[in-house]
Amino acid sequence: MIQIAVRLDDELVAQVDRLVGIGVVDSRSQAVREGLRALVDRQRRCAVGEAIVEGYRRLPQTDDEIAWSDEATAAMIAEEPW
Repeated sequence: MIQIAVRLDDELVAQVDRLVGIGVVDSRSQAVREGLRALVDRQRRCAVGEAIVEGYRRLPQTDDEIAWSDEATAAMIAEEPW
């Protein structure tokens, strides 16, 4: 495992220490790892979302596809017991 040194301001360290203190994370290191994982995951999700949008821009849905989707949604709602 690679070790990375970082500098953090006092307020951020205090907030991380609070998370450790209340048991959200076991240590400062775990907090940093989880924060980096969340950042990487958010970026990955954004890239996937952008790729989906670009796909629809290149090949938009047809009127038939949209109508089918609307009909299926209305049917699912009508089947609900409420």
